[in-house]
Amino acid sequence: MPTTAVPSKRGRPGYDQQSVLLIAVDVFNRHGYDATSMGILAENLGISKSAIYHHVPSKGDLLKLALDHALGGLESILEQPGAQSGAADARLEFVLRQTVAVLVERLPFVTLLLRLRGNTDIERDALERRRAFDHEVAALIAAARDEGSLRQDIDPRTVTRLLFGTINSIVEWYKPGGSLTPEKLADDVITIAFDGLHAQH
Repeated sequence: MPTTAVPSKRGRPGYDQQSVLLIAVDVFNRHGYDATSMGILAENLGISKSAIYHHVPSKGDLLKLALDHALGGLESILEQPGAQSGAADARLEFVLRQTVAVLVERLPFVTLLLRLRGNTDIERDALERRRAFDHEVAALIAAARDEGSLRQDIDPRTVTRLLFGTINSIVEWYKPGGSLTPEKLADDVITIAFDGLHAQH
């Protein structure tokens, strides 16, 4: 799924499912999913509620499409060669770099994922998929520790929570298109995670 949408001329004037989804995700992030009605979505889209139903059966379907886009990006990282072969610390670095890249590339969608409350089956399923991703990363951390490339005195689950606490905070302050590029952002995350803040002597 592309990260930007070009409004289609098919269907209702000026909209296709992707462009409806992009606006819906923005509205969900501003108002909260629970507080967003189809009426609010229709108002933001400038179309009728019936026109929205031309593209998706329900508000829940919009949420599922959005969360699948966020989670699909994260889950695909673990299927790439850089995550599957080589030393565990190198695989961990690859996964963290790619996680930052997905977060920046799909920022509104990942923001929505991180703000889930777990109030619906769709949300709970998404949270379970996210936990499975985190468990894979924790296993990589444990493997790197067993190989001797990471320190032994911090539980891998704690390391995972601290790393993702740092990475997840990016959605609250990062502005795409600014002086801090996604590549430099990923470099900074890796430097802090692996080398810390002490000056190198």
